[in-house]
Amino acid sequence: MLHIYCGDGKGKTTASIGLAARMAGHGKKVLFAQFLKGAPTGETESIEKIGVTVIRCDRNYGFFISMNDCDKAEITKCHDENLRYIFENMNSFDMIVLDEIFAAYNYNLVNRKMTEDIVNQYRGELVMTGREPEDRFIEKADYVSEIKKIKHPYDKGIGARAGIEF
Repeated sequence: MLHIYCGDGKGKTTASIGLAARMAGHGKKVLFAQFLKGAPTGETESIEKIGVTVIRCDRNYGFFISMNDCDKAEITKCHDENLRYIFENMNSFDMIVLDEIFAAYNYNLVNRKMTEDIVNQYRGELVMTGREPEDRFIEKADYVSEIKKIKHPYDKGIGARAGIEF
């Protein structure tokens, strides 16, 4: 089944991490792929310890708005290599999480056709997160949860905190 966590609120990645941990806890094989994220985070460290396979770029490129053309080309290359790995190995996993795939997809920082091929051909539990998923994904999904921001410390100028936001 296809699961989508979307919206402008905090918690999309956290929800997908919880689902990945639950699946791993049942002895299932889980692949957690992060897009647009390269800095070390507590959540990826945690799920790796319980046997979840994590793939991501080895460099943090920052926000899309601050990327130059070289950064965009490099991150796209990395994303596409990760997608190729996912496509070639997807039948080895019971669950695949594509964290922040919608931003990468919407900004053309990932091969869109390969992303769609994974969505259309994978037969396990597929989890996609991010803002503004295209209608095609919403229509195909079995679960869609929108996480809406009501209030966030960032609005008061408080930056991301270890253990909470990363």
